[in-house]
Amino acid sequence: MSIKRAFYFILGCIGLVFGVIGAIVPMLPAFPFLVLAAFGFSRSSESLHRWFLDTNLYKDNLESFLKGKGMTKGAKLRIILTVTVTMTIGFVMLRGIWIGQAILSVIWVGHLIYFLFGVKTIPNDEMIPDQPIEEIDS
Repeated sequence: MSIKRAFYFILGCIGLVFGVIGAIVPMLPAFPFLVLAAFGFSRSSESLHRWFLDTNLYKDNLESFLKGKGMTKGAKLRIILTVTVTMTIGFVMLRGIWIGQAILSVIWVGHLIYFLFGVKTIPNDEMIPDQPIEEIDS
């Protein structure tokens, strides 16, 4: 295994570990870490990439979004709630630093606008199981 492939393998493993933790812990978002895992595994090993694409973790959180279909209401709600709780903690910790609070507020509103209006909401039954997705390109 080359150094480059080993790097991507480690990156995929880190993304997978944090993605699993994020799926369990409400304060940690799973979505970006699962994207990182998909990216890392696609670059390191075809068999690892196929394995990851067959996991329920991938299918429940990423598959429909990466295929351009959108996200379920539940997935969008989990992301919005996680971002809101995290941003609220940051907002409280920045008490008295109004510029930091203003920047955090703008970022929070941007997340809300993106997930409410920029990402299509699909019903749970529209998720397409067992159809392979093409390799993720950077």
